[in-house]
Amino acid sequence: MSGQVLFTALVLAVGLERVAELAVSRRNTAWSLARGGVEAGRGHYPFMVVLHTGLLAGALAEVWMRRPDAVPALAWSMSALVVAAQALRWWCIATLGRQWNTRVIVVPGAPRVTGGPYRRLPHPNYVAVAVEGVALPLVHSAWITAVAFTVLNGFLLATRIRTEDAALARLA
Repeated sequence: MSGQVLFTALVLAVGLERVAELAVSRRNTAWSLARGGVEAGRGHYPFMVVLHTGLLAGALAEVWMRRPDAVPALAWSMSALVVAAQALRWWCIATLGRQWNTRVIVVPGAPRVTGGPYRRLPHPNYVAVAVEGVALPLVHSAWITAVAFTVLNGFLLATRIRTEDAALARLA
């Protein structure tokens, strides 16, 4: 089986993981809104959806069109980082429970979560996103996608973190 086919399977697996995240997020959105949750940052959310979809599509397009050689040491180390990013992401989801969402929705009176990975980092899920955005494309040497996603994600995260911090500060 070719490296491109294996890479495609990996990207599809990450895509399925995203679908699972969206299912959890929809359930949590309904729970949050039913308890008076207030959404912030609606303006940047569509850009986030496009960017994250673009990461998957761009990595596949680059690998199939540019046909870079996969470097085994890079492929294995980046694969390990992709797995670690997924583990961190699901740790965040499990730690936040019903409060986790792909949107910024704050439920009045809900306690601020300070356990799990939030004990050490204020935004560990975004660490997972940043690591995955570099590592996933580099599994098969798709460096153009890795650089483009990283730059665009940097701008998005600056807005997202500012929005999230402001929303959480209103709870205090």
